[in-house]
Amino acid sequence: MSQTGDEAPYDVLVIGSGPGGYTAAFKAAQLGLRTVGVEREFVGGVCLNVGCIPSKSLLKNAQVMRTLRDAKTYGIELGEFSADYGKAVDRSQDVAKRFVNGVRFLYRKNKVELIEGEARLAGRDGEAFSVAVGERQLKAKNVILATGSRPNAFPGMEIDGEVVQHSWQVVVNRERPERIVIVGGGIISCEMATLFKAYDSQVTILEALPHLLPGMDERISTLLERSFKRQGIEFQTGVKVESARRDGDKAKIVYGREGQQETIEADRCLVAVGIKPNSDGLGLEDLGVQLERGYIKVDPKMQTNVPGLYAIGDVVLHPYALAHVAFAEGVQAANAIAGVPVRPLNYDNMPRPVFSHPQVAAIGLTEQQARERGYEVKLGEFPFSASGKAVAENDFEGVVRMVVDAKYGEVLGCHIIGPEATELLSQVTPFKVLEGTSHEFEEMVVSHPTLNEAVRHAALVAEGVALEI
Repeated sequence: MSQTGDEAPYDVLVIGSGPGGYTAAFKAAQLGLRTVGVEREFVGGVCLNVGCIPSKSLLKNAQVMRTLRDAKTYGIELGEFSADYGKAVDRSQDVAKRFVNGVRFLYRKNKVELIEGEARLAGRDGEAFSVAVGERQLKAKNVILATGSRPNAFPGMEIDGEVVQHSWQVVVNRERPERIVIVGGGIISCEMATLFKAYDSQVTILEALPHLLPGMDERISTLLERSFKRQGIEFQTGVKVESARRDGDKAKIVYGREGQQETIEADRCLVAVGIKPNSDGLGLEDLGVQLERGYIKVDPKMQTNVPGLYAIGDVVLHPYALAHVAFAEGVQAANAIAGVPVRPLNYDNMPRPVFSHPQVAAIGLTEQQARERGYEVKLGEFPFSASGKAVAENDFEGVVRMVVDAKYGEVLGCHIIGPEATELLSQVTPFKVLEGTSHEFEEMVVSHPTLNEAVRHAALVAEGVALEI
C-alpha cells in the first residue's frame, strides 16, 4: 500500500518501534489518531531483541545455577551436573521472539500500519511533514522520533563483533568465555558480570570512576563491590582503558592508573561504556532541530523546538536511558498531540533497577544529592539479615536505605541492594510520586513474613520510631 500525495496525511507518524515508539503509536491510535509506525532494524526495539528481555532471561539461568550449586543448603544432593550456556542463550532468544511477535500483533490489533525501512524527514509542506521511507513518501501532521540509541565505544576500542564485543553482540553469543574483561562498571557491566560468573567464567571489570554503578548511592555501590569480591568477581576502579582490541583469538586490553600502564588478556572483551543517540541521518539539521551532544532537546510535552515534531526515549536529552522512561514519554507525547492535558514528567520519580546479584534498585535522590539541593536529611537503613523472610530464603545480603527530609518527613529517595530489590522498589514508588512521608510508612501494616517489611522498617529507622529488639 503506497501513499499518494493526494492522500490525507497521517495524524501521527512514529519513527522507531522500541518501548517508547510502540507505546506512543498504540496510545495515539487508541486516542483516535490515524497513526503509522516505521522501524529500520529491530521490531520491538533493542529492549526486546538484544537488551532487557534476553538479558533478564539469561540472568534467570544464572539464578538457577547459583541455586543448584547451593542445593546442599536445602538438603538436596545433586552430585555432578553440567550446564550448556548455548542452550541458555537459545532460551533467551525464544523469549525475545515471543515478545517481538507480540508487538507485531499489537500493531495489527491497534490498526497501526508498521512499515519496515529507514525513515528520513524530507521537509515540511504546510502543516504536514514529508517522511521518506525507501521509495515511499509519507505525510504526517505530527512526527514522534523514537529512534533510540546504540552502544558507544571510545577511541582505541576496536569492536570486531567476535572477540571484542558490545552488549548487543555479547547477549546473543552462544559461546561462554573462560575469561572476560568488561570495560565499564555501569548497569550492563554488573549484570553481565553476574551472568558470566554464575557460569564459572573469570570476570574482570575496569571502571574509570571511583565506584561501580556510578551515579548510585555510594553506600549501595560499596556494598555491591564487597559482594562482588566475595563472589570472586574482580574489578578495578579509577583506571582508564587506553585500548581494547583483538590480538589473534584473544582480546588485549591496555589500561592505566596514575601513569602506570598494564595489559590484560581475555577470551572476550565486552565494551560497555554508555550509548550514542540515534539522531544522525534523520534530516534534523535541515529542520533546525536543537541538539546537544547528539541528543534531541524537548519541552515537557516531549516536543522539539519544531512544532509538531516530538522525541522520546534514549534519543532525548534526559537523565535515564531506560525502557520504562521511554514508555512514560511515549504516552506523554501521544497525549500532548491528542490535546489531552499533560503534566511534566518528574525524572526523580523514575525507578532505576539493576538486575545484578545482589540486585540493586533506586528511586529519587541519593543522600549526597539531597544535601546538595539544600535538604536537611535523616537516613534510615535496615539490613536484610534482620528480615525473617530473607533469612528463611537464604538470601539476606544487603540493605534498604531511605533518604528522608528531616523537616517534613518527605521520602526523598530509596536505595536497595538485596533480594528482589527491583520488585521491592515498587512499594516506595507511590510514596515518591505522591510526596509521601516516613510518618505514613509508620501507619502501614505490612504482611509478615515478607521482604517488604524491610522497606517499612528502613522508614521507621529514619523516623526514629523503630522497635529496638
